Amino acid sequence: MTTGEETETGRVPTGERADLLRTLAKHRGFLRHTVRDLTDEQAARRTTVSELCLGGLIKHVASMERTWARFMVGGVEAMRSGRGDWAEQFRMAEGETLAGLLDDYERAARATDELVATLPDLDASRALPETPWFEPGERWSMRRVVLHVIAETAQHAGHADIIREALDGARTMG
Repeated sequence: MTTGEETETGRVPTGERADLLRTLAKHRGFLRHTVRDLTDEQAARRTTVSELCLGGLIKHVASMERTWARFMVGGVEAMRSGRGDWAEQFRMAEGETLAGLLDDYERAARATDELVATLPDLDASRALPETPWFEPGERWSMRRVVLHVIAETAQHAGHADIIREALDGARTMG
């Protein structure tokens, strides 16, 4: 979504929401650009010692957006409802295609954009799950959640750039 585009509900994000969505779209674009012109085999290939592959990163980022969207709507319990095998989020499974993963990512992105455009209050907050990486009792505003989704997307776009460069020398930036 870009500023000035209507959501499915007809709402046109402006101001801060437009800025957040524009920034998220920019980093999603970097990630999508990184996987351009790849075969499914290339998208599934590991090029570093990590478990990461390009198709798996697309799959993970789509899942991450859905998880945080569930959190924004229903809190911790809703966030947990979609959890599957964590490691499988980072690999392409038998029968998955890069095109299919990109289509799924696009659906997740549209849903996130719609949610951000229509949230009643970006200052509203929810308690975070009890995990070792969040402070006990910590709460995040909806704004902070969107900023986290942006940061995760940007971080994984960087990972993808490294993997792609190791795969065939192509780079997203530079």
